[in-house]
This record gives sequence, C-alpha cells and structure tokens, in this order.
Amino acid sequence: MISLLAWLIGLVAVAILLPSMVLFAQVLLACLPARSPPAAGARRPRVAVLVPAHNEASIIASTLASVGPQMLAHDRLLVVADNCSDDTAQLARRAGAEVMERHNDQLRGKGYALDFGVRHLAQDPPEVVIIVDADCQVGEGAIDLLARRCLEAARPVQALYLMHAPAGAGLKVQIAEFAWRVKNLVRPRGWARLGWPCQLMGAGMAFSWQDLAAVDLANGHLVEDLKLGLDLCRGGKPPLFCPLAQVTSQFPLSQEGLSSQRTRWEHGHLGVIVAEVPSLLVGALARRNWPLLAMALDLMVPPLALLVLALIVVVGVCWLAALLFGITAPAWIATAALAMLGVAVLLAWWRFSRELIPFSVLLYAPFYAARKIPLYLGFLIKRQVEWVRSKRDDS
Repeated sequence: MISLLAWLIGLVAVAILLPSMVLFAQVLLACLPARSPPAAGARRPRVAVLVPAHNEASIIASTLASVGPQMLAHDRLLVVADNCSDDTAQLARRAGAEVMERHNDQLRGKGYALDFGVRHLAQDPPEVVIIVDADCQVGEGAIDLLARRCLEAARPVQALYLMHAPAGAGLKVQIAEFAWRVKNLVRPRGWARLGWPCQLMGAGMAFSWQDLAAVDLANGHLVEDLKLGLDLCRGGKPPLFCPLAQVTSQFPLSQEGLSSQRTRWEHGHLGVIVAEVPSLLVGALARRNWPLLAMALDLMVPPLALLVLALIVVVGVCWLAALLFGITAPAWIATAALAMLGVAVLLAWWRFSRELIPFSVLLYAPFYAARKIPLYLGFLIKRQVEWVRSKRDDS
C-alpha cells in the first residue's frame, strides 16, 4: 500500500517538476545577452492589416492612427465591425479604413470575425496579412518589420505583445502585468535563443496569404490564437518571435473587465493544455517534429499563479507523506521544483521588470495567486466555453 502511495505521489511530483523545469530553462536562456537580429533584407510585400472590432468606438480611432502612417500606397487597412451596436464602423471609416460589417448573433467570437475579413480579402489577396486587435497600439516600424520577416522566413511571425497596467492600478493589475511580461516576452525570448518557435499571442501576428487562407478560422474558441499557432506548426509553419516589432494594450481598470478577461484567457489556456498537450507530446516525438515538441513543452506551463498554487499544495502533501510514511523522494523533487520556480521569478523580475514593479509588489504575488483560486475551481466545476468580450473601462 505504501509502495503504491509512493508511486502516486512520485508521479505528481514529477508532473509538477516538468513545467517548472521548462519555465526555469526559458528564463535562464532569456537572461543571456541578446543576439543581434538578422537584417530584414527581403523586399516589402503588399500588406493587409486586419482589425477585428466589437463595440470599440472608444479606442478604434487611436488604434488606426498607430497603423495608418505605416501603410504604403498598395496596402489595405480592413476593419471588421463584428456585431457592433455602437459607432465603431463609422469611426473606422472616418479614420480612413476599409470597413466590413458583420452581423450574426449565433456565431460570435474573434475567429468568426477574422474568417469574415479573410474571405473579403480573398477578392484581391495581399502577400502578407497582419492581425491587430482593436484595442492595441502598434509600435513605430512594426508593420514593415513584421511584413519583411514574414516574407523572408516564409513562416508566421509574432510581434512582442505587451499589456500595461493603467495609471492608478492596484497591486493585482501590477502583478498581472509582470506575469504577462514573463509569458509574452521572457519565455518566447528564451525559446528563440534555441531557434524554437513561440505561441501566437492574439495581436501583432503576420501570416503569408497562402498560410492564412489555408487554415480554418471560423470558430468561437476562447484562445483562438493558441489553437491557430498549433495548427500552423502541425502543418510545418512554426511561428517566429520578432521582439523588435511591438504591439501594446492596456488591462481594464474595472474589476468586472479584469475578471471577464482573466476568465476567458485562463479557462481557454487550461482547456488547450488538457485537450492538446498529451497528444502533442506523443505526436511530436513520434514524428520527430521538434518545433511542435518545443511548442508543446511551452504550452505545458500553466498560468504563473496556478503553477505557484499547485506547487505549494504538492510540496505540502509530499512533505506530509514524508513525515507520516517516510516517503522522501517526492518531497525533495517537489521542493526542487518550487525552488526553480522561485529562482525563475526572481531572475525574470531582476532582468526584465525591475523598472516595472518594485520588489515589494512582487512579494504580493502569493496572495494574488490565492485570490485566483475561485477562477481555477470554476474551470473544474463550470468551465467558460463561450467567447465573451472584456468590458472596457468606458463601457
């Protein structure tokens, strides 16, 4: 009986060790001196910037103003006003964009809006399509860099997509900004040091027309970007990280907006982990598809707050088993995983976020993680499966 218990606890300890090792390796690699980026020697292809928008009247003009000056005469700027009940379409036209309005109360979500836009572009297809969310600011030169890198590499290209805490934001939002930076900057930068691909992040994504037209976008998946990146990698087109091209957005300040946004992202992410990771690992190893294996290992790492909570629980259970039954190996394995997580978080903060948040805010992280327990219990009890737009601060 004790032997069986030792095996079960050991399996749990190893299961929590693997994502901790992946995160630790990514952070260490990211902390190495940055390599000089290759010169984008390819010609500038004809570009279409596709902006899906649902009731974004408060911010659409600002988003388009960050894109418009980067467009050339032969480029297209297309806004899909998806199930809008405000002035998004009119404001986008006034800003100089081409606008298509879509109305479908049954098929809701960003994926359907993207599919609608791509089918419209098919009448006069560009060479490269760049997807930008309607609440984002596109950094100077990002469109040109993404377009050239996509053409040159013949692969999807992902810009660095960062979320910022608004002025006056509390500790929770500041910790969320740090966690986002670890996920979207530190970890893909680490994998890129090995020439490995990154996950797609939802905005600042560039695709060749042939690649984008060949995939099925028409779905209401909560994290359609993750699904799209995995589908492309399976097809031999692993996404490439391009941190010099930057896209930024802002966390909602309202509690309702933060809650809906966090639930959609994290339930969607966890759903993909449960549904995809086992088959991805087996398939990648069987076919010796190393880029897909790299993406599967990256996807295995759960949201940072959940990893913290899981490690604390596993370490406690393992040491309790060590005290009661003398089963010590799993306890040391789990403790090593917790130590790697702690070192990884400290290194990521020191190297990439010291100017972002003070160390005193970082100390709040365990309490931030604890406050997300209801969100993770909700995934087990009643998982969100339908796409819901995050409430904006002005809504």
